Amino acid sequence: MGRPRKALLDRRRIGRTALELVDETGDFTVPEIARRLGVQTASVYHHVDGRAGVIELLRDQVVDDLDPAALDEGPWDVALQAWARSYRAAFAAHPRAVSMLMTTPVRAPRVIRQYDRVAALLLAAGFAPELVMPVVTGLDNIVLGSALDMSAPEVMWVVGADVEAPHLAAALVATGADRADRAFELTLAGFLAHCRALLASGGSAAGGGEGAAREG
Repeated sequence: MGRPRKALLDRRRIGRTALELVDETGDFTVPEIARRLGVQTASVYHHVDGRAGVIELLRDQVVDDLDPAALDEGPWDVALQAWARSYRAAFAAHPRAVSMLMTTPVRAPRVIRQYDRVAALLLAAGFAPELVMPVVTGLDNIVLGSALDMSAPEVMWVVGADVEAPHLAAALVATGADRADRAFELTLAGFLAHCRALLASGGSAAGGGEGAAREG
């Protein structure tokens, strides 16, 4: 028999299959990936360096929907706002992958390059080097937390008949159906406003924390 014209296995197919499993069940195993692809487990390991390698392929699949052109939107704060919205939409499509990706070091080259662009944007804007990663991490926390919130029930606080909570009940009624989107935009706006204030004052990561503590 001649060799098949199309390879049975490649890194992209492994990543896509891992993401399908995570979307369905919340996790994956390499043997499960192999079974779904109709290959031996050893064949998968030939293409990836264990579970950590599969997670990076999975991460690469998620960011397929993340638009890097958002980082060209204009001034640093406008660009970060656009990138955060694109980032949130990409991860909201795969909420079960969020906790896995948040607790695993980022190694995927394409993802690293996007974060490098964010770091370059912040440094070019005048942020102190020691402030760059706190800003990046803070943005990550907002985006990924909101991506999880988008998969949650619309009503997260249920005021039972036996509970006296009139203020919360009134707030819930007044909120409307776009709670998650409004909460994200509110938090993102506040975060960017604080970052602008830090930049204007020439503050560092440590100085910003001390100022926030004094204000509180």
